Amino acid sequence: MRMVFRWFGAGNDSVSLAHIRQIPGVEGIVWALHDIPPGEVWPLSRIMEVKEQAEQHQFHIDVVESVNVHEDIKLGLPTRDRYIEAYKQTIKHLAKAGVKVICYNFMPVFDWVRTDLYKKLEDGSTALFYEKKEVDEMNPKGLVETIASNKTFTMPGWEPERLASLKTLFEAYEHVSTEDLWDHLHYFLQEVIPVAEACDIKMAIHPDDPPWPIFGLPRIVTNHDNIRRLLKLVDHPTNGITLCSGALGADPNNQVPEMIREFADRIPFAHIRNIKRFDNGDFVETSHREQDGSIDIVSIVKAYHEVGFTGYVRPDHGRHIWDEQCRPGYGLYDRALGIMYLWGIWDSVQNGQRMHDLTAK
Repeated sequence: MRMVFRWFGAGNDSVSLAHIRQIPGVEGIVWALHDIPPGEVWPLSRIMEVKEQAEQHQFHIDVVESVNVHEDIKLGLPTRDRYIEAYKQTIKHLAKAGVKVICYNFMPVFDWVRTDLYKKLEDGSTALFYEKKEVDEMNPKGLVETIASNKTFTMPGWEPERLASLKTLFEAYEHVSTEDLWDHLHYFLQEVIPVAEACDIKMAIHPDDPPWPIFGLPRIVTNHDNIRRLLKLVDHPTNGITLCSGALGADPNNQVPEMIREFADRIPFAHIRNIKRFDNGDFVETSHREQDGSIDIVSIVKAYHEVGFTGYVRPDHGRHIWDEQCRPGYGLYDRALGIMYLWGIWDSVQNGQRMHDLTAK
């Protein structure tokens, strides 16, 4: 596996490239132009600026997360073709910079959803937390205010320009069923996959986080069957998934190791993180260590090793530890610890296989 690290850009991240460079085994950054609104073309000059910044620290920029999909595309409006054409042009610009994978999502209105950005844990650290009862009972506007309260850094998936028209967006989705959203995703993929293929870029959709409907909005990338359906919409190696153990793992019925084995050749990018689930539907993000949460991290890493995974992987959300002042879920320290935990599992499996092969001889 090829280890990468999410970085939000100069002046928009508490973590520097110099610090990331000191984490063993990290070869590239996962990045985006977070100030470009969904639907606009990413300028090639801006892309090259990031490439130059990364290369100064011996990093590649192979993975982009995310090129966000404009809401008109998800809604299936007549204006979607204009935004799809802009998306295609961005793909072409990214290819000129050597990008290999585009992570994106198709979640209506909201990207990831949490109710507390700094939930205090027993050890004194804080982490992202999802309280089911609060989401079930709160007005969506209240959720926006919670996320918007973090004014230090941009919050991907929660762009102020889009959320300013929240009422209008919800009204638009009143007429969009789950099957409609599948149709709109199919239309989008039919348009962009040929361009991505020509550019040697893999499209890797991120599962819905959490993997169930929020505020009555449809969500479709939620489980094993839905991923299988997604990959068949345009049955081509370019149409892939960002397999996120944390997003999918919020549903205890999702068996991530089984997904890895079935979809191995369609996973160009993976997020590995742990969460602790509660019987009432709540969950909180934890350290990557398997014993601290509900996700079978060891079996997940073993499954990637078993299928000969050579794609990109990053530690996903981490806790906020040692009084670090950072973007919610994206500090330096806990993600660095997570990387070393993942490498430890990987190296143990690798060495075990090596010993088995030597014994067999």
